[in-house]
Amino acid sequence: MPRIGEKAPDFTAITTTGPLKLSEYNKGSWVLMFSHPADFTPVCTTEMSAFAEQKDWFAERSTKLIGLSIDSIHSHLAWVNNVREKTDVFMDFPIIADLDMKVAQLYGMLHPGESTTAAVRAVFFIDPKGTIRLIMYYPLNVGRNMDEIKRALVALQTADDCKCALPIDWRPGDQAIVPPPKTLVEMDERIASTEYEKVDFYLAKRNLN
Repeated sequence: MPRIGEKAPDFTAITTTGPLKLSEYNKGSWVLMFSHPADFTPVCTTEMSAFAEQKDWFAERSTKLIGLSIDSIHSHLAWVNNVREKTDVFMDFPIIADLDMKVAQLYGMLHPGESTTAAVRAVFFIDPKGTIRLIMYYPLNVGRNMDEIKRALVALQTADDCKCALPIDWRPGDQAIVPPPKTLVEMDERIASTEYEKVDFYLAKRNLN
């Protein structure tokens, strides 16, 4: 099972937009890869529709989407068309047809305690270098939180750009955490500093703007 900080395992798969090789799709972009248990199911339909509706938002942040379930390409196409006809939402990002479960097994999306034939609701955040930066898992019967997925992506990108850490519930416009001192000299400098908002020398914040 992949872990945070490791390279995302590469694969080639059949998708609703044609063959896809992850390492090529990932070049120069962030990738969100998310699994759903099955096509033509209600919770999955709400989730995948939400990703489709937010596709432009993700694109503006250099992020591509990939869906996955253990269904055939024919099932995927029929489901995508059905959702478009019924709701006018077009899930036009790649959805992997993982009938042989190879990708689901490669990424630890199969949790036997939940199901041996359906992928749990996993989300993998992969950066432009192909490194897994964050993993979310949800059970089969609880939908994901799109606000948190978006917040987490912006937080990861901001932390990279600003070389900082971010506190609980951080949102754009909030302060960042200043890395704590690593030596006695740095500790004394931090204590004397008026540059940051300080709770104590080890917990200081700064504005990003």
